[in-house]
This record gives sequence, structure tokens and C-alpha cells, in this order.
Amino acid sequence: MASADTSITAAAAQRDAWLAEADIKAVLAELIGTFLFVFVGAGTVVTAGGFIHAPSAVGLLIAALGNGLALALAITTVGHVSGGHLNPAVTIALWVSQRIATPLALFYIAAQLAGGVLAGLALKAIFAQGIWAPVHLGAPALAGAQSVHFGTGVLIEAIMTFFLVFAVFGTAVDPRHVQIGGFGIGLVVVVDVLVGGPLTGAAMNPARAFGPAVAANFWSNHLVYWVGPILGAIIASLIYGYVLMPHEEIDIGSAPQVPGDDIVPVPAPEVKPYLSDAEQGGIADARDATVEEVLVEEVDDSGPEPLT
Repeated sequence: MASADTSITAAAAQRDAWLAEADIKAVLAELIGTFLFVFVGAGTVVTAGGFIHAPSAVGLLIAALGNGLALALAITTVGHVSGGHLNPAVTIALWVSQRIATPLALFYIAAQLAGGVLAGLALKAIFAQGIWAPVHLGAPALAGAQSVHFGTGVLIEAIMTFFLVFAVFGTAVDPRHVQIGGFGIGLVVVVDVLVGGPLTGAAMNPARAFGPAVAANFWSNHLVYWVGPILGAIIASLIYGYVLMPHEEIDIGSAPQVPGDDIVPVPAPEVKPYLSDAEQGGIADARDATVEEVLVEEVDDSGPEPLT
């Protein structure tokens, strides 16, 4: 009896906890996944621009492949644990479409920013300042020579992030999607970097911009990489989440306020606490015997055979 009461109490405590165990694991997965993405993505920029001094066209290709493949691998690695957001803009988009609770979304964003900062600090510890300083540890920046101003930068980042989040919904959120892991999303990053890399750095992700910026103390037009991605992500979420998936009836106010509130627990088998284990077993045996008697009566219900 004591063990049963303890189990029930533990289950109730888990259900009433602000963050369930699965949520804590998901937040940790977001931190590690974002670290992987930013470390490799920003690291390829540092390697191409400050270490091997690759020509601009080659460096652009290296950055595109590095960021795209890193995101694809990170999403595929942790997607089954946390959903593989790895991007505050993606988390906000899913929050807007009522697919993540508010408290958990805040923890996700905090973990993503922390993962980005840790990645930036790791790169700073690995490369000498003379190597990372010219490219600001891979932090994105607006292209001055092409006269990309604040408003233009916001527009470019919004458009590219729109495509990214649209791919997230189309290849991961939509229940009709093809099972390709995170590679569809990663490919969008590759083509976005090829287009927008020379203009804005093609961050499409506040954590991707924030981590290296903190480590390098580089804040030039940093607000571009928050306003643009969040704006583009929200527009993509509204269009895909509420227009292109009409089969999903989403109640605007139905998002759970506490993580886990939308999970209905499976009820335990009914057990009468005032009966001993032996008595419980006796009741089960009696029930089985009753079933057998009913089956026998149904078989013999035809009556005695007539005498000849």
C-alpha cells in the first residue's frame, strides 16, 4: 500500500510540476542543438574568412554549406526530443500557431541563446584573435559597400526567415510531410545564405547572431537580426498554420499555460484499496469462473436431444 501511495503521489507531483521531466530534457536538447549549429555555422565563417583566407565566392559556398548542413544535422539529432527549433524565431512562430506553451517557449528561447553564446565563446577560445576578429567570430553584418541599410536588412532577413519557417511547417509540422529529418530545412538555409549572405550575413536566427556577437562584442545593426527573423517567422506561421492546414481546427485560446497540461494521462486500473492482494486475486478468479459458466450455459441452451 505504501509503495502504491508513493507512486500516486510522485505521479501527481510530476503532473503538477511547472516543467515536466520531458520538458527539461527538451530544453537541454535545444541548448545542445543550438550550440552545435552555431559552433559549426559560425566556425565555417571564421575558418573560411580568417584562417584559410578563401576567395569571396568560395567562402560564401563554405558558409552556406556549413550553416545548412549543421542545422540539418542538429535538427535531425535532437528533433525527436525537443522538436528541433534551435531558433527563437521558429519557437515564436510555433507559439503563435498554438503549438507550444508560453512557459516552455520562454525556456526554449533562453536555452537557444545560451547555446549560441557558449558556441561563440568556444570559437573565441579556439581561434586566435587575429583570425576571428576580421569576421567578428562569424557574427552577421550588413554589407556597407552594397548600401544595405537597416530597413533593407530587416526586409532581407524577414524574407529569408519566411522561407525557413515555411519549410519548418512544410517538412516537420504538417502531419502530411515527407519524413526527411531536418535536411529540407537545412537546404533552405543553404540557398538563403547563397542569396543573402553577402548582403546581411543571412542569420535568419537571433541565436545565430546573438552568440557570436556576445563573444566578439560586435553589435553593429544587431537589432536587424531580431526584428527581421521574428517578423518573417510570424507571417509564415500565420499563412501555413492557419491557411494551408485547414484540416486542423486550432482554438486560439487553447494553448496550455503549463507544459504538460495538454497531455491526458492514461488512467490506472481500478483497485479497491481495502482488499488484500489475495482477495483481489479471488475476485478475478470468481469473475473468470462466472464467464466460463455463462459460456457453458450458452452452449447447452439448445436443451436435451429428443428421445427416439
